[in-house]
Amino acid sequence: MLEINKELEDYILSHTEKEDQLLTNLSRETHVKMLRPRMLSGHLQGKFLKMICQMLQAKRVLEIGTYTGYAAISMAMGTEESCKIHTIDCNDELEQFTRKFIKRAGFEKKIHFHIGKALEIIPKIEETFDLIFIDADKRQYIDYFEAVYPKLRQGGFIVADDVLWDGKVLKDIDSNDKQTQGILAFNDFIQKEERVENVLLPIRHGLMMIRKK
Repeated sequence: MLEINKELEDYILSHTEKEDQLLTNLSRETHVKMLRPRMLSGHLQGKFLKMICQMLQAKRVLEIGTYTGYAAISMAMGTEESCKIHTIDCNDELEQFTRKFIKRAGFEKKIHFHIGKALEIIPKIEETFDLIFIDADKRQYIDYFEAVYPKLRQGGFIVADDVLWDGKVLKDIDSNDKQTQGILAFNDFIQKEERVENVLLPIRHGLMMIRKK
């Protein structure tokens, strides 16, 4: 496995389409004003998600774990005006900040921002999705998968973030580390799941791409 150090990361980003200025501003403000700014999707992952939306010509997208909206806005940039993106976050303290950037991007009608528990909100959304992005509580990844699977079209994709979890998946873990346990359980679950095909990509903290057969 190729180790991505800072110099190599800079090279990768210098050969990736330039970050949109609004997203640069969003990233900067997130790092200045928010706790745990590393939760931000960021430039490389944002471009990847945008291109996935473009390749799928996605009309309906679901995101679990909005944070400050970087991924949602990136995906909105890769979809047609008629696309509907539902994004869910349980932290109502982020709402004002996130809605501000959604409005600045001009996506108030395209991005439908839900505040609350994803497992309670998902059953209420009457849509069939082309793409689902999961980036929330790692302890509930399997539950999220089971909740969204019936709402994903055949041939549609789920992208799950943080599946390498800073390399913790290869280390002895503390019995109290429920987040890492959740990731390990999810990765094993998907590998054995016969209803899908999957590939784990070493992008940022690890992305599991899952296609519904």
